[in-house]
Amino acid sequence: MSPKILGVGYSVPDHRVTNQDLAQVIDTNDAWITERTGIKTRYLSNHENTSDLAVMAAQRAIKDAQIDPQMIDCILVATLTPDAMMPCTAALVQAKLNLNSQRMMVFDLNGACSGFILALQTIDALIQSGQVTMALVIGAETLSKILDYSDRSTAVLFGDGAGAFVVGQDQICKPWVHFVNTQGDTEQTLTTDGVELNGSLRNIQGQTPYLRMKGQAVFRFAVKAVEDAIRQILLKSNLSIEEIDLIIPHQANARILSHVAEKMKFPMDKFVMNMDEFGNTSSASIPIAYAQAKSKGLIHQDMNIILVGFGAGLIWAGTLIEL
Repeated sequence: MSPKILGVGYSVPDHRVTNQDLAQVIDTNDAWITERTGIKTRYLSNHENTSDLAVMAAQRAIKDAQIDPQMIDCILVATLTPDAMMPCTAALVQAKLNLNSQRMMVFDLNGACSGFILALQTIDALIQSGQVTMALVIGAETLSKILDYSDRSTAVLFGDGAGAFVVGQDQICKPWVHFVNTQGDTEQTLTTDGVELNGSLRNIQGQTPYLRMKGQAVFRFAVKAVEDAIRQILLKSNLSIEEIDLIIPHQANARILSHVAEKMKFPMDKFVMNMDEFGNTSSASIPIAYAQAKSKGLIHQDMNIILVGFGAGLIWAGTLIEL
């Protein structure tokens, strides 16, 4: 039994923020941001929680799948910005969607920008084990909660949003092919400030635990990580790069992907990219990019698609889906 993507959807907050808008509050400008990142706009939450965005994306994925939502028996939310430490955001999504309470597995997963790939790999295993028959797999973030708007190196990069897949069982679909690796980050390359608990990486008092990033170190890691994930997937699947129709990567930085494309001699137009519109939405970026690409008619049957995540951990991961 193999997993099959039955439906997809995405959601972003109402509030659209341009580079020019940010230049009103941060020492930056549109040219500086665009040249270094490829990002021109992003959506930031005024009132939406992570679970709210997750629910809207899930509703659209369920509609796209044309299924009875009560058939869903698992909800997995990948997020690093949950509504609260507990209950898990997936449980809040179940409640807001009023889904099956007779047999339902729900949990969150924090793999940062690789989180959605790890969630797909987890659901694949649960489906193959027979524990799950139909799942909602969601990547959702409200990163605006943890942005320091006095730090232009991070504040200009991130946005809020959610993307969702409905994943079911199929006896005909080819198995997904997975890769994941981790290089334990002792240098605090990409992290957040600690809360007031013993053992935090960095303790703070009375302020938001802001996201912190060493940009050049992250860039160097990301270029190597994306290439490695793609090559490992090709090796495991016995496919050549020429047999890949699309690569849908985590939407971090356009320059990262142009470096990878040049090194691998892979056409840039086969990379699905939308960070210019949404910015970096962490675990939500891959499902948002997939859902938007599908809505534009870029995804269809008989395609080989590689999804690639990379980020805090330092974790990098990939999944090949043969439609």
